[in-house]
Amino acid sequence: MNVHLMPPKSLATDRLAAIVTFLQATADLKDTLRSGFTNAGRQESTAEHTWRLCLFAMLIGDELPDCDTLRLIKLCIVHDLGKVISGDIPAIYQNADEDKSTQERADLITLCAPLPDDLRDEIVALWDEYNAAATTEAKLAKGLDKLETIFQQATGGNPPDFDYDFNLTYGAEHTGKHPLLGQLRDLADIATRARMTE
Repeated sequence: MNVHLMPPKSLATDRLAAIVTFLQATADLKDTLRSGFTNAGRQESTAEHTWRLCLFAMLIGDELPDCDTLRLIKLCIVHDLGKVISGDIPAIYQNADEDKSTQERADLITLCAPLPDDLRDEIVALWDEYNAAATTEAKLAKGLDKLETIFQQATGGNPPDFDYDFNLTYGAEHTGKHPLLGQLRDLADIATRARMTE
């Protein structure tokens, strides 16, 4: 039986160039450092956090019948993109009176400027969905974001004065929005308390 495959649709060169320009700018996320440390004791990058968050989302997404796993992963991928421009503010230093999301959204729009309108609009809409945390996937993404951080800090090569107490309340408003997040939060708190007693 002869099967005739259609050649792939080629994309316009200017569209591809715009995508590559954006992609090259996002590489700076690899050098945007966070307050967490890897297991080897090196300061963690935001891109490393995002990678493990996406892996986390992939592993639990299919366990939940009410979750669109692909959408969950997309939300995780875009959630910290704005930090390419202004960097990451450690949670312990964030002021509740300041709206860091306004700056982060503005930075995301600047970062996405080279993209074709449809791709820019998709990324900004995903970020807005994540920030609002109203959909099932966005609630999960927000909660998993906090949990990934806590789990990393429970095993990281942290400095001797690291504040583990902070993690016992960190992100509680987001980790309580789904039963599975609650189960994971219990495990994260157990890991944190175990680290505190070392």
